[in-house]
Amino acid sequence: MNSKIHFEESCAELGLKLFVLPPRSPKLNGRVERAHRTHLDEFYSAYPIDFASPTLNNVLEEWERIYNNVRPHRALDNLTPYEYIQQYHPSIIPQLSHMY
Repeated sequence: MNSKIHFEESCAELGLKLFVLPPRSPKLNGRVERAHRTHLDEFYSAYPIDFASPTLNNVLEEWERIYNNVRPHRALDNLTPYEYIQQYHPSIIPQLSHMY
């Protein structure tokens, strides 16, 4: 089975909503590519990860906490995403990720 189809079916079975970029949308894709670069540089190359390890989710959760609550982002006026939402969008209620 095609891995893309398997991935999409698995997400559907789990009730996970996918956000697919439309074709030929470089303005949107640039943000995704930038996020990939950050994760490559600051997470994957910095942590010695065994992707088969049962502790992988713990390591990923810690990276998510750092990325959203500790690490400043230039695109957000050097605020963390959490600080940015608190300052500019306080009416938004943070929701738990679908991963929890």
